[in-house]
Amino acid sequence: MAPMFLVTLIGCFLFAVYGALIDYYRRAWSAIPPFTASAESIRLPRTKISVLVPARNEEANIAACIDSLSRQSYPRDLYEVIVINDHSTDRTREIVSQLHYPGLSLQCLDLADTTPGQPIVAHKKRAIGTGIGCASGELIVTTDADCLFHPDWLATMAAFYEQKNAKFIAAPVRIGGPTDSRPGHAAPGPARDHRSLLSIFQTLDFITLQGITGAAVAKKFHSMCNGANLAYARTAFYEVEGFKGIDSLPSGDDMLLMHKIYRKYPDGVFFLKSPKAIVTTHPETRWKGFFNQRVRWASKADRYDDRRIFWVLLLVYIVNALFVILPIAAFWNSWWLWLLLIGLMAKTMLEYPFVRTVAAFFSQQSLMIYFPILQPLHILYTIVIGWLGKFGSYRWKDRKISK
Repeated sequence: MAPMFLVTLIGCFLFAVYGALIDYYRRAWSAIPPFTASAESIRLPRTKISVLVPARNEEANIAACIDSLSRQSYPRDLYEVIVINDHSTDRTREIVSQLHYPGLSLQCLDLADTTPGQPIVAHKKRAIGTGIGCASGELIVTTDADCLFHPDWLATMAAFYEQKNAKFIAAPVRIGGPTDSRPGHAAPGPARDHRSLLSIFQTLDFITLQGITGAAVAKKFHSMCNGANLAYARTAFYEVEGFKGIDSLPSGDDMLLMHKIYRKYPDGVFFLKSPKAIVTTHPETRWKGFFNQRVRWASKADRYDDRRIFWVLLLVYIVNALFVILPIAAFWNSWWLWLLLIGLMAKTMLEYPFVRTVAAFFSQQSLMIYFPILQPLHILYTIVIGWLGKFGSYRWKDRKISK
């Protein structure tokens, strides 16, 4: 009985800490003031922006992405679009070369195969570095080739950069679909089933990650961001020597760079909370692609210099692992089954208010009806992805990446 009591006590303590963490994120997200650009920044824009779009085999999406960028309200003489073709084997480069928008500076660079004596390991970092080397803007904005944008996206980014004197800006990303009718957010590529189990599951997971991102960055709790919607001063990129020191990692062009800039400019890193700053991307259409994407994200977890996020990830993993251990233990004692059921209900009740608040910002609160139902699946997913991110390999953009 004593060991059972001790294990229960430890589990309850860990769960209490987890609950406090989730409530902290909820309050921190809600406390972020929505950004509104000043009248002066709208009337007199002055920041030159370089939008970098790394692309590999994106023939189904690249035209829609660039067309969305061409519809920005920001003056065309103040921004340029640089597509970096990462050894595409489809018509990506051909499509870009055929696009022309009067007054819009659009160029397509080809990523070199190697530098002397050094093969490419981190393709996306190399692509971004190549783009920055050719960029003329003082503000570097990075996104993905399958993204679409609100017409005021760049205007909002520039205004925030000027008003906050920001060195690094993390901004919101939203998973959309064919039913998305918000301005500037039509679904890229062919029509997709936005209400499939996979789409709903990854959208809810993504909403949670976005809420944690905003809360953590706003409170400077730890570094977190998404490479589909980032901006940073070009001078800051060079001051921290770009991707030097992290260029051996296939992933990490976003969070690892963010932390490098944060260490130099702790008061210059911000989260931009504005509906106009949202970038929309489409969901993965197959479970295999979804798992490869998430394993890629998780693969850099043990390489963070920011130890704060390491302890957060460890706590989240242990709490979720308890929900797998408990049903196994229930074969020997039914007490653990009751503890499992109580824990599932408590976890759902703790997380629901936080996720719903973030979902409302993205106009996706209707999906919250599925949140309790998908809780067991999300627990298993968290455990599997965490394990594979540490010990497994994955395929991304037709390349196999090993740990």
